Amino acid sequence: MWIERAALAAELPAAASLATRALAERLASLGFPVDAIEARPGTEALDVDITANRGDAMSHRGLARDLAARLRAPLATLAPPPAPEGPAKVAVHLADPGCPLYATALLTLGPGETPEPIQAFLSALGATPKKLPAVDASNELLHRYGHPTHAFDADRIRGAVTVRRAVGGEKLVTLDGVTRTLTAEDLVIADEDGPIALAGVMGGDGTKVTEATRRVLLESAWFEPRTVRASAHRHGLHTDASQRFGRGADPAMAPVARDLLVQRLQAWAGATLEGAWTAGALPAPAAPVPLTEALLARIAGEPLPLAEAAEALMALGCGVTAGASCLTVQPPTWRHDLTIPEDLAEEVLRLRGYDRLPSILPPLEGPPQPLAPDYLHRQALARRLAHLGFHQTVTYGFVSPEMDAAYPGPLGSDAYDDQAERTLANPLGQEYSILRRSLVPSLVEVAKRNLQQGQREVRLFEIAPTYRGLPEGLEDTWTVALLWAGERWDGDPESKAALVQAKHLHGVLKDVCLPGTERHVRCFADDTMLVAELPLRHFRRPDDRIIPAYTPHSRFPAVERDLSLVVDRNLPWQAMAEGVRAALKDTALVELTCADLYQGKGLEPGTKAWLLRLTFQALDRTLVGAEVDGWVAAALAAAQSLGATLRA
Repeated sequence: MWIERAALAAELPAAASLATRALAERLASLGFPVDAIEARPGTEALDVDITANRGDAMSHRGLARDLAARLRAPLATLAPPPAPEGPAKVAVHLADPGCPLYATALLTLGPGETPEPIQAFLSALGATPKKLPAVDASNELLHRYGHPTHAFDADRIRGAVTVRRAVGGEKLVTLDGVTRTLTAEDLVIADEDGPIALAGVMGGDGTKVTEATRRVLLESAWFEPRTVRASAHRHGLHTDASQRFGRGADPAMAPVARDLLVQRLQAWAGATLEGAWTAGALPAPAAPVPLTEALLARIAGEPLPLAEAAEALMALGCGVTAGASCLTVQPPTWRHDLTIPEDLAEEVLRLRGYDRLPSILPPLEGPPQPLAPDYLHRQALARRLAHLGFHQTVTYGFVSPEMDAAYPGPLGSDAYDDQAERTLANPLGQEYSILRRSLVPSLVEVAKRNLQQGQREVRLFEIAPTYRGLPEGLEDTWTVALLWAGERWDGDPESKAALVQAKHLHGVLKDVCLPGTERHVRCFADDTMLVAELPLRHFRRPDDRIIPAYTPHSRFPAVERDLSLVVDRNLPWQAMAEGVRAALKDTALVELTCADLYQGKGLEPGTKAWLLRLTFQALDRTLVGAEVDGWVAAALAAAQSLGATLRA
């Protein structure tokens, strides 16, 4: 966010005496690093990083508040002449709790345009002045004070103004000229003809202010942050207004911003105020937050007087009531992020200065606590399944409604489960909208991708929580799911691969489950896929620590040699493999496979051709050609003893 130096000094006069670099260092020490400093015509601008939880700091006034607290300097007074309120000139109905407060005014514009200093201010921040006082004043107030406002052409509004949810399928042409199809979740400003603005995000093209506008209806409201964020994300509209409302604007600023906007239009355009009024009321204030001396000392790493903490919090605008060993703190309306005691402690330390935190090691309270038995159980089970040839996967805990309906949970389809309890209120998308009740759908998707890539056999497992929706809330259960898909092959070149069968999966479950439990596992067939799923408690716990045998790995290169042999058609591969391995038992042979089987033309009747592939690798040296040739000759002699001949 760009900050203009002169505008910051207007909010905090003490900032004018700071050099630009010193100002940047002060902002960084408060948690607002400055990425760049640029010279703009007649001034300087600072590019300041604002974290997502500090929507209150997305303005010159907001940053000035934090700087004033650090410098212990007063802010400039913000007290515009209040617009005299009276009967509503245009009826305003608040039909949705997403907008509890709507301050407005109706004005007739006179001649005039945006003053040159205001145009220069907007240009310095990268905004293009429109030279329309109602539009430029709204943009100036947003950057200066952080509260978005909007001006409608009052003569284009039909009847009453209502803040409501859109009707699914309604259309709105926004100020960027795009026709948008609204959903029932969108909060809109509407007149009797339909939506005229997407609340908190962008106004509508049909009621925009132009050079021909003579009367304006002002909007200075407060919108619920989650509603604005969802609409902005849904329509891909990330505007200056949605960034501030979506991060939490100050509700108490709504009537003040309305009065400031009225004041500017009267001064810049000779506007005549026809009436000002407010619909709704401020939302309930946040609950007071306690801050104890013990918690403050624990987070600070050293004792810290409550009086010092109270002074820091009051400098930030909090209301503080001091007790014997506890402060009761009422956060200001603009600090929605102060909700727990730890937030208050962090604010005290931030304002005090991170450089004052002591550099000490945390106290050692004793030996490390033993690992939880359930964790050890999961770890041992994962290791055992890996030894059995299964690969562990980690998949998303959220699924689509279709995937959720495709498989029952591990406790059986007859177990009570309310899907509504598992549905997310604000999901990333429809495909990630439900907490899963089964691990199987995700495993099936992973297996399908592997099979599509040419993998002949897939063995997968996952150990993760699954969820059930109960009347008293969500219940999570550690669950194990296994999947075995594709074809099994024993390595014999003459044997055919066979589809995995349920007995294979039951054999694995018998190895790892409690006695008799494997009979209750439900197996599902999906083309060539078999899956099984049940709670972790049905699996054996490790009785003893098993230390697998260590197999050393060579750091030296492997050497491959091929032998193309013609053998009798009735000679089994097992006999050939055993004979060759016996002849090379004291060599560096690490692998013997049949790379190819040929039974076509060019062979004598009653024969077949094998391509033997021998792999040699030593643990202590690089092999030389002479010794490998000797081993290959020994392998050939063993094959010849079984009637094999070299193929020409």
